[in-house]
Amino acid sequence: PAATGEVARPAPRHAMAVLIFFSAAATVVAAAIGAHLPALVLASGATAEQALLAASLMGPAQVAARLLQFGPLRRLHPLALARLACLAQLCGGLALLFFGAPAAIAFVLLFGAGNGMQTIAKGTLPLAVFGPAGYGGRQGLIAAPGRVLQAGTPVGFGLLLAAWGMASTAAIAAVALAALLSLLLLSHRGKAGAD
Repeated sequence: PAATGEVARPAPRHAMAVLIFFSAAATVVAAAIGAHLPALVLASGATAEQALLAASLMGPAQVAARLLQFGPLRRLHPLALARLACLAQLCGGLALLFFGAPAAIAFVLLFGAGNGMQTIAKGTLPLAVFGPAGYGGRQGLIAAPGRVLQAGTPVGFGLLLAAWGMASTAAIAAVALAALLSLLLLSHRGKAGAD
């Protein structure tokens, strides 16, 4: 109730655009991998059994990352956690891209951990940057572009996977890198880097 009377913090320059981009990029990566994980691992040269084993580790990796967020990592700023999540996904994508099937489990664990942390970060980061006033409406604006892109991502990434095979992992890594770079425009104080 106390939050309803608070005045919104002055909006940091570019912060809203950064958060919209980060949220959309995270949503696109999650939708692509969520729809095509076994096929992507198979394209890396793994057997069907290896692909299923790797894919089965996605959920546990997400849960483990969230437990770390609420445990040992709870003192980290949401921005640091969001950057760590993007970095984990980037490293996972690069591992699969460069090492193929032997890195399939590492890819899934890193991607799952990153996805688990991003799920929380997408909710806490706007709160840390802007404060509680207007949170609901702001969250809707931040999430909307990602939701639109999410609808077409499984088909789009499926076509990319069919055309490029495992090399399509480069697209996932590139989007994760772009999300990470966008977050470098914000500081832990909630001010945009350009300020």
